[in-house]
Amino acid sequence: QVQLVESGGGLVQAGGSLRLSCAASGRTFSRYAMGWFRQAPGKEREFAAAISGSGGSTKYADSVKGRFTISRDSAKNTVYLQMNSLKPEDTAVYYCAADPNRYYTTTTNDREYDYWGQGTQVTVSS
Repeated sequence: QVQLVESGGGLVQAGGSLRLSCAASGRTFSRYAMGWFRQAPGKEREFAAAISGSGGSTKYADSVKGRFTISRDSAKNTVYLQMNSLKPEDTAVYYCAADPNRYYTTTTNDREYDYWGQGTQVTVSS
């Protein structure tokens, strides 16, 4: 069983930055692919970024590419999402998720992720 706890959300002005953290429990965290998803009010949850268990493969949604960076520190059992040049349309609840079935690759499909955190709110004001 893996438990995920997100932190780092908050209110920021457009153009600002935030770094989200996702702390994971469990000894096998380092072998899991990890993803960040987000859900804005009235919208479906969407993929934002993912990183393989090895850390060698990353994937980003077109809407965040060049602005967001996903990384992981397996020694700390933590995955990060550095968000720069934030826009009001980035406002959402951000969730981290773990996919125990991938080590070298990633997926954008939220149904492939078995474990989810509770989410952290990110609000970007214009």
